[in-house]
Amino acid sequence: MRMQWYNPRVKDWSPKVFYDLAAAIKMPEKRLAGLINLSARTISNYKEQQKVLEPVYSEHLLKLIRLYEKGEDIFGNIDEFNYWLNKPFWNSKEKPVDWLITPGGVDLLLTEIDKLAEGYPV
Repeated sequence: MRMQWYNPRVKDWSPKVFYDLAAAIKMPEKRLAGLINLSARTISNYKEQQKVLEPVYSEHLLKLIRLYEKGEDIFGNIDEFNYWLNKPFWNSKEKPVDWLITPGGVDLLLTEIDKLAEGYPV
């Protein structure tokens, strides 16, 4: 899933990044839009009007891109990573995917994946 087409130093991201990410991670656009606190219609309007995404949404997308790249590296492919994201934590009803709604939650998951990579149980 290496997303070579994005540059984290570019401050003005087009909605194309959103659509490319949704396709790469096999997530419905409506669900991805919800994760970054936008509606799918708003993203569509940005695309039609050729507007760039606001920095807060671009930052969240950048963190999601990094998370999914790391997840693919650790789990071997996007499908296995998506499976892990949707599997409840041990002795809990909470799932990792529930944390994706904030940039801080994405950061926490990046830390958890690092722990997994080092052999710690999560």
